[in-house]
Amino acid sequence: MGKLRLALLAGGRSAEREVSLKSGEQVYQALDKSKYDIRRYDPRDDLERLVREAPELDVALVIMHGRGGEDGSLQGLLDLLGLPYQGSGVLGSALGMNKELSKILYQQAGLKVARALFFNRDEIPPLQEIVDRLGLPVFIKPVNEGSSIGVTKARTVEELEAGLIKAFRHDHRVLVEEFLAGVEVTGGVLGNAKLTALPLVEIVPSSDYAFFDYEAKYLPGASTEICPARLDPELTKKAQEAALTAHRALHCRGYSRTDMIVKDGEVYVLETNTIPGMTATSLFPQAAKAMGLEFPQLLDRLIELALEKP
Repeated sequence: MGKLRLALLAGGRSAEREVSLKSGEQVYQALDKSKYDIRRYDPRDDLERLVREAPELDVALVIMHGRGGEDGSLQGLLDLLGLPYQGSGVLGSALGMNKELSKILYQQAGLKVARALFFNRDEIPPLQEIVDRLGLPVFIKPVNEGSSIGVTKARTVEELEAGLIKAFRHDHRVLVEEFLAGVEVTGGVLGNAKLTALPLVEIVPSSDYAFFDYEAKYLPGASTEICPARLDPELTKKAQEAALTAHRALHCRGYSRTDMIVKDGEVYVLETNTIPGMTATSLFPQAAKAMGLEFPQLLDRLIELALEKP
């Protein structure tokens, strides 16, 4: 049997371009060259070449983050080209990117979520009204961004106002969400019809950071990540079940990673990543390794899942 002809997509135009390029390089280095004939594409520059060469390809690995890569638009193009890819399709990708719709679906699935208000720029209620309803501190987030791009933790009304200005630079719609003080964990899910919950990863940002922001995520040593998370077996199972429920609620496929807060014995779902970070030390690969799946084998498994018929 010959090598699989694999398209490796990384880069793009989103605010997370550099993270995507770094992930793409590590994925390329980890892929078994005896199994795969790899062609690399940067969707910012190479879409025409991808379309032209699609008939010569067997499968795609989409190592993209943010808009234009993780929101369903690129997945739609690959569907039109008839090129299988790992991870969620158009619907699951779009739902995972939209924090408002995903929160609604979590609640319909019986999951607990933080209280939040959503509004466009011309609908902002009086700031004191927001504080009266949600308290302080609060998080301000663009509805359609990832990697904590444009996110602020506000402890005062003045910081709330500044956070709204910052968030609206990234999106036309913003949410303000109550702060939940608890243990932050993330739960990976792997599979198509049969799903496996990965060991939980506990995230402990350095005291230098107010929360797990962009720098805390990607600067080496900025956060401590503990796998498996330091939760008792009952809470561990509860959080893993929440990750599985979130995955199904958003119509995800292949894999996902759901961020959660554990507080007073309850699990609150924050958001789901349909293309988790994919450097060897990213959270999802860490969890897979704790389960006995090394990074190259994880990539093999994602490619196998991509080639399975829906």
